[in-house]
Amino acid sequence: MTETLFLTSADVDGLATPGEFVSAVREGYRQRGNGAPAEPRTKLTNADPPGFLTTYAAVLPETGTMGGYLYSAGFGAKDAWFTTPLFDAESGAPIAMIDGASMNPFKTGATGAVAADELARAGATSAAIIGSGPQARGQLRALATVRDLETVWVYSPTKEHRESFAGEMDRRLGASVAAVASAAAAIEDADVVVTATNADEPVFDGDALEPGTHVTAMGQYDPAKRELDATTIERATYVPDLKKRALQDAGSFLHALEEGVVDEDHIHGELGDIVAGNVPGRQSDEEITLFDSGGTGIETVAAATLLYERAREEGLGQTIDFAPGSEALTGD
Repeated sequence: MTETLFLTSADVDGLATPGEFVSAVREGYRQRGNGAPAEPRTKLTNADPPGFLTTYAAVLPETGTMGGYLYSAGFGAKDAWFTTPLFDAESGAPIAMIDGASMNPFKTGATGAVAADELARAGATSAAIIGSGPQARGQLRALATVRDLETVWVYSPTKEHRESFAGEMDRRLGASVAAVASAAAAIEDADVVVTATNADEPVFDGDALEPGTHVTAMGQYDPAKRELDATTIERATYVPDLKKRALQDAGSFLHALEEGVVDEDHIHGELGDIVAGNVPGRQSDEEITLFDSGGTGIETVAAATLLYERAREEGLGQTIDFAPGSEALTGD
């Protein structure tokens, strides 16, 4: 039997800071840039009851761990469950099973922050956040660890939501955070624009982006949906988390391909290529840069490993037994 640590959401809440998640995820993408294996999501949909089952995985050989996400959403309960299996990358043995819901905004936000650190102007001090849910919260908290934000404008369609979000973040961050009445008002003069929505159609006009803006789009991973218009894709240096994912479910990029404004060569390189120094990041102050984040096993394994190691240090969780195939795969 192999003893595997089971960690509940309560076990891992508060175990790591946004900055620590950013550091772990940066290291994961550096390994990806140096050849670490990772595959984009597989999404299986169900019609009745409506829902989907998703999985994606990565191996981080230098960290010494591998695993990913397996989660369901929708179905009869109209809710979501996130499981994160973590394995030792040398022995192959399962070392942890984590309830992965609470870490989701932090590891996803950390990925956006790593991209902003590589692609946004070094002196960026203002940001626009389109969206006001948990993912928007994770993106902003992580972004604030890589740039000294002074001003943040927040827009989402429901006035009460954006004002509540702005009030919370204004108290939490060392920046002035205010709600505005439109996406156009939010992105005006913003150094960094983050979209964290469930929108089916573009949430702002790409012609309105100022030269030098960095955009992180993380709300959609569906070929039929897009947060960004073709103009934004065309104007920007385009960087996805995984190139294969960009061609599979990055709706904004796929729409731009269909409209003929870009081709596959428009993909500048994966985020890991830039973090590892194999592909240049921002090359001028006037350049518009774009990170298309759909979620990968890279940040999931990196974040899960951080939480697993911290939990072991603090004696959290409970052990469960897994039988190896050599013992249990008997056919009896």
